[in-house]
Amino acid sequence: MAVSRKIQESIKRSSWIRKMFEEGKRLKEKYGPENVFDFSLGNPDLEPPPSFREVLRELIEDTTPGLHGYMPNAGFVETRQAVADYLNSYNQTTFGPDEIVMSTGAGGALNVILKTILNPGEEVIIPKPYFVEYNFYLDNHQGVPKLVYTRPDFSLDLEAIEEAITDKTKAVLINSPNNPTGRIYTKEELDSLGQLLRHHSQRRGEPIYLISDEPYRNIVYDGTTVPSVFDAYNETFVATSFSKDLSLPGERIGYAAVHPEVSDRDMIIGGMVLSNRTLGYVNAPALMQRVIARLLDQRVDISVYQRRRDMLCEAFSSFGYEFVRPEGAFYLFPRTPVEDDVAFVAQLQEENILTVPGSGFGGPGHFRIAYCVSDDVIERALPGFEKAIKKVKGL
Repeated sequence: MAVSRKIQESIKRSSWIRKMFEEGKRLKEKYGPENVFDFSLGNPDLEPPPSFREVLRELIEDTTPGLHGYMPNAGFVETRQAVADYLNSYNQTTFGPDEIVMSTGAGGALNVILKTILNPGEEVIIPKPYFVEYNFYLDNHQGVPKLVYTRPDFSLDLEAIEEAITDKTKAVLINSPNNPTGRIYTKEELDSLGQLLRHHSQRRGEPIYLISDEPYRNIVYDGTTVPSVFDAYNETFVATSFSKDLSLPGERIGYAAVHPEVSDRDMIIGGMVLSNRTLGYVNAPALMQRVIARLLDQRVDISVYQRRRDMLCEAFSSFGYEFVRPEGAFYLFPRTPVEDDVAFVAQLQEENILTVPGSGFGGPGHFRIAYCVSDDVIERALPGFEKAIKKVKGL
């Protein structure tokens, strides 16, 4: 067979999210798209803010020579300076353009970071539930995921993290606000995690890194803010994108940032720049770099997502579902009313409702709802959610 054995195996283990997305295509062809309620994919339905089109139009009409050529592999200096200024607005440390590498989305940023720090066989601790694409990113660089449970409210279990630390541990990878739970880790949790990693780094004589995946940082509710991981620990990277807060997932633009006081700073930065090039990205898209440099203070209307969260939480509470109210992102992760989450997701499919089993995120006994869909889809799907839980409970 022409396809490598490794890729064959990866296809078998491929994401439940994509599987459900494909199932949605089948159901829509059979019943019509208006009769299928697809909550499977975290693809923002909100359009980018009007300022995006204004800036894009202005930049497209700029005829200055060389605007679409190669630039430094880390990205345009002026864009990286703009990102550094933005980071300086809410972090205690001071960033400059050298601590920033513009990337092809948060996924690109994570791959740059992992390629820079990982040796074959080294482990990365990941609290679960988690975004399972991390497994493939680690495999790209011969890293090994080491999964640990969070607490029942999805907060960090520091004891579980500490128990998972071995001589092979290279990093801890967190995601806040979290996909799939919507959980935001508190300042106290991050400070304690930083203290824990600092202790073990000193004991070993080399750093255990903290990597924070933050594409949902600006999608938060009820006046909540996301604490800075950089303030908690120096040996820290952040990967993020503009896919969610500017609704630009298809534009593949983001960045990786490293703490200015990270150990072996110059070597780390040089490694990130080289990794960005040798992974084949070469550089982040030139046009989008110029666009986002002028939109760092812009957001989609987050109140729309908060309204949808509230709509689902109110209804699900009345239906008898158990869940932790999300603090950010645009996902709800309720418990399934039966132990088998895959079976319950299949039950929802009988109501033409597409969700993703929690098993696909390392969180069995739950299911994920991506509520980045129209209010109408949510409203018309609610009777099906109620019918499904009543049916499995024999009501």
